[in-house]
Amino acid sequence: MNSSLVNHNLRDKLDSLLSQTDLVVNDLQRDQLVGYVLMLDKWNKAYNLTSVRNPMDMLVRHILDSLVVSPYLTGSRFIDVGTGPGLPGIPLAILNPEMAFTLLDSLGKRIRFIKQVVHELEISNVTPIQSRVEEFDPEHGFDGVISRAFASITDMVEWCHHLPKLDGGIFLALKGQLPEDEIAQLPKAFAVIDIKVLQVPELEGDRHLVLLEKKEL
Repeated sequence: MNSSLVNHNLRDKLDSLLSQTDLVVNDLQRDQLVGYVLMLDKWNKAYNLTSVRNPMDMLVRHILDSLVVSPYLTGSRFIDVGTGPGLPGIPLAILNPEMAFTLLDSLGKRIRFIKQVVHELEISNVTPIQSRVEEFDPEHGFDGVISRAFASITDMVEWCHHLPKLDGGIFLALKGQLPEDEIAQLPKAFAVIDIKVLQVPELEGDRHLVLLEKKEL
């Protein structure tokens, strides 16, 4: 199948998926999202960046699964910890060009891929950083600390406790089934402020967004 046909088919599928949401996504952003999937597919063959092999499946399981978090972003500075190949950070950055996203991962091949994506797709609001999260010391705290398939919520708040800004910074944990056991084991210094049930078109299984804050003790 030639590349222009693949591109066209992906765009049609993306348009269909987005039509099942309330998200507002312009033509440039749609082209960037398809471009990201094409790059992910190409690099995946050599670098094994994701277990999802089919680009059509990537649209559902990676792109839409990331974009549905967008309505719950408040503020201007976010960090995606354990971003992997840039999920959910790259799709969220494409959709929210007025916000700044730091994408953090400890593996060099993932950060090299993200740098190439940012360069080729001309994404100006992403800063890729290779570091272990507990060793990363930002100059300023973030409005939101985002994680997807990163770790348990308890590990997240332990390893990332230094990342949200002191006044109003929150954690956003993207989960499948609601992790009630993890929430029950949260340290007393942290509290769940909201739980959102996410609707991802054509995705099987549950998706939840758990929002947490660090309490003033």
